[in-house]
Amino acid sequence: MHEKRILFEASIRADLAAIEALYSALGDEPLAVEAPEDEVIVIAYRLHNLYTAFENIFRTIAIAFENTLDERYGWHRQLLERMRLDLSPMRPAVIDDAAYAALDELLRFRHLFRSAYSARLNAERLGLVLRAARDLRPLYRPQIEGFLRFVSAS
Repeated sequence: MHEKRILFEASIRADLAAIEALYSALGDEPLAVEAPEDEVIVIAYRLHNLYTAFENIFRTIAIAFENTLDERYGWHRQLLERMRLDLSPMRPAVIDDAAYAALDELLRFRHLFRSAYSARLNAERLGLVLRAARDLRPLYRPQIEGFLRFVSAS
């Protein structure tokens, strides 16, 4: 059992490192409404990857604690919603409502990014998603670290 816990934590820590690298790559500058298309595409790609890294953490948790991940239509939203649920005594909530709201914005954007093959990205709208990602930055780490402390204490 100890080996599974080590693998579980190492997997989450690897995704946390990827999240930090993505935040570093996104920088702190706001996205200009008149930003060049190539800059908009790069930021969109990084925001897509940012949510995917969070989702990898959530998948790891769901599989380990709930022994299930329903991959039918809508599972991405269900997975995110489950992460804010306190499932005691099985596990506490992983994220709070503020983190959920920012992650929900990223999830909706990722769906658009994956589905809108021929649509041009709107820099103004992307700026709102970028702001949600930045609002999430100070929130997610303490919450996930708190969850990992729960795992270590179990």
